Amino acid sequence: SERDSAMHDYPGSCHCGAVRFVVHRQSPIAEAVECDCSLCTKKGVLLVGAQEAELEIVQGQDDLNLYQFGSKTAHHWFCKHCGIHVLNRPRTAPERYAVNARVLDAFASLRPGLTIIPFDGQNHPKDRRA
Repeated sequence: SERDSAMHDYPGSCHCGAVRFVVHRQSPIAEAVECDCSLCTKKGVLLVGAQEAELEIVQGQDDLNLYQFGSKTAHHWFCKHCGIHVLNRPRTAPERYAVNARVLDAFASLRPGLTIIPFDGQNHPKDRRA
């Protein structure tokens, strides 16, 4: 149907508004991942996956700072002004993005219907020594 083929756009931003983006999806956001790695736990993020073509940074690309730790496989970006974690490229799929669902403008209305999927980030295969 025409309704099903419509794009679902989810704008979001950091706290101060320097970084703004839109996630463009074919289907509504229905689930988010809750990773229990040390960083995600401390940040309290819920993550929504996005393909490269689904994420449009509309403002503030240069306002994003990169943080890496451990294996340095994942890339975590946060606003250099307000410190809010906006998105990352996860260890499991570094060709994709994971957006912090809590910075989406619609998070308050999305949250009650989100299925939360736990992810064991404490025992990640890419952290194991050969």
